[in-house]
Order: sequence, then structure tokens, then C-alpha cells
Amino acid sequence: MEKTYTVSVFTENSIGMMNRVTIVFTRRHLNIDSITASESEVPGVFRYTIVLRTTRQQVDKVVGQLEKVIDVIKAFVHEENDIVHQEVALYKIRTETLTNGDVEKVIREHHARVLTVDPQFMVIEKTGHVEETQLLFEKLRPYGVLEFARSGRVAVTKPMKELSTYLEEI
Repeated sequence: MEKTYTVSVFTENSIGMMNRVTIVFTRRHLNIDSITASESEVPGVFRYTIVLRTTRQQVDKVVGQLEKVIDVIKAFVHEENDIVHQEVALYKIRTETLTNGDVEKVIREHHARVLTVDPQFMVIEKTGHVEETQLLFEKLRPYGVLEFARSGRVAVTKPMKELSTYLEEI
């Protein structure tokens, strides 16, 4: 049965690393829903947070393959209830829509915030799960969304074992 999984991959920071990580998914014909790369809490170690929809068997095979890639330190698979996650979405809408209070009401109802106001446009930020950011997009659409961008998932695990502990074990 297909479910949504979050894969955390910890690597050294080397050129072409993202390509080497994503090619593992490509070879198994798995589509990545989102990917986010950043530094981790350990100096010199980078974290890729990858979201995909597949079976447990497939994701376990991918994690095994990822750990064979040079410069991959460790890879983990997490189910939805094992992590705390958020995404960031930015919405650029026409400033002229501010003439009535409807846009401001929508922003408040969705716990979003205005980042900048320009004579021609304003930028709104919303953090939350993909369903929440998509819902705000749908509510803002009638006001003329000029641009919309959503980050990939940023996640931390609920279990307390830290990456540094895993590194010491290795």
C-alpha cells in the first residue's frame, strides 16, 4: 500500500551530491514530491529531506541504496507520525486588491503574514502543511495571485536520538 514517507539523508558537502542522491530514486522509477537541502546541526554535514509516495518495501530499498552512495553518511525513513514538519509558501498579489478588507481578513483567518508591501504588489508568507498553504492559495486566487512558491518539507524527527549519536556509532 502506498503512503507518504519522508527520507532524511545526511551527507558530506560535495559537488554533485544532490544528483547522486536523486539518481537513486530515478533508477527505481520513484517520483520525488519535494526535496529540501540544508546544513544540519553537525558542522560539515548536510541534510536532504525528501518526500515521496510509495510502498514501505520500495522506500526501504531506496534507503539501502542511498547508504551505498559515496559521501552519504546515513539515511533514514520516517512515517508521517514520526516527524514534525512544515513548509513555507510565498504569495505575491496585486496591492490594488487591498482596497477592501477582504484580503486582510483571509490573511488573518489563515494565520499568514504580510512580508512586504509595494505600490504594485504585496508578498504574503504562510507556514504549514501543504494542504494549508494550498488552501490559502485557493482563497487568494480571486484577488490575482501574481506568483506562488512553496518550499519543500522541512522536518525533524520526534525520537530524541541525535545525528551526532549515530555518527559516533558509525
